[in-house]
Amino acid sequence: MSHQHPPGLQGEELLAALEGSPEPPPTHLNLNSCRLSVLPDGLRRCQDARVLSVYDNDLTTVPDWVWSFTRLTTLNLSANHLSELSEDLGRLTELQMLDLGHNDFCRLPDVFASLPDLKFLYLSNNRLTALPESLRHLRSLAYLNVTDNAFTALPEWLGELESLLEFRAYNNALRALPGSLGELEHLRELHVMKNDLERLPAELGGCTRLNRLMLQGNRLSALPEELGKLRALAELDLRFNALTALPTSLSDLEELRFLDLRANRLTTLPEGLAFLPNLEKLDVRWNRLSSLPPAFRQLEARGCLIYT
Repeated sequence: MSHQHPPGLQGEELLAALEGSPEPPPTHLNLNSCRLSVLPDGLRRCQDARVLSVYDNDLTTVPDWVWSFTRLTTLNLSANHLSELSEDLGRLTELQMLDLGHNDFCRLPDVFASLPDLKFLYLSNNRLTALPESLRHLRSLAYLNVTDNAFTALPEWLGELESLLEFRAYNNALRALPGSLGELEHLRELHVMKNDLERLPAELGGCTRLNRLMLQGNRLSALPEELGKLRALAELDLRFNALTALPTSLSDLEELRFLDLRANRLTTLPEGLAFLPNLEKLDVRWNRLSSLPPAFRQLEARGCLIYT
């Protein structure tokens, strides 16, 4: 009787099964948190693998034979000690999810044009200062995470990622955002908190499906009036900036539910905020407001939480 390998087998159980040369070889390879410093040779036989996940190990290199697993749709190499990646990554043409987060990469191979089906790309917690230009060809990419790196700028071609739904770039040193972000008409979430942003591009108003805009912990002293075009926006986090005033156009954000303005330098608020029909929580603590306009009483009367 052949040794069948159920897809759910993982970790130490999978290592033991590989030593027995199971037939057929498993297609879902989960070796997370196994304290591996090298990948076991028993994996070589798994040429038809669809998933290879080696999260949270002690790998410093990826063996060349991994790049022959050309049917992989998921490759998770996160939380290791990798600093280099072969250009043969481009052979994995069926990849849909690639996680390289929590490693030591300073640069990545410029082979992403060979990965047209990639939808999820995690690059967080590395030492990256630039993105490979071939990323601009990822027209199916829905999720991009570059948080906790060393970026001071982002390329204008980000606007070419036409399927992008969520972009996370917090905990970097970004001084500005590319105006081309406004071309991402499907973008739902933009997380750029804890950077060095002093202004936002007016073009950001083109992201008319944006639902969450997270800007806390920057150096913003003003906002563009074009933010009022973000009619789908439900959450706007502006805490810990240097804002002295808000654009009156924020009163047009009729879907807004949560507005966090803590720790700015505001002395007044646009009275129109008091008439936002869906606002559930408004936090204006640690500003320079002497009092709220009387119109804001009606917000509290209908159940909106206001923290002053």
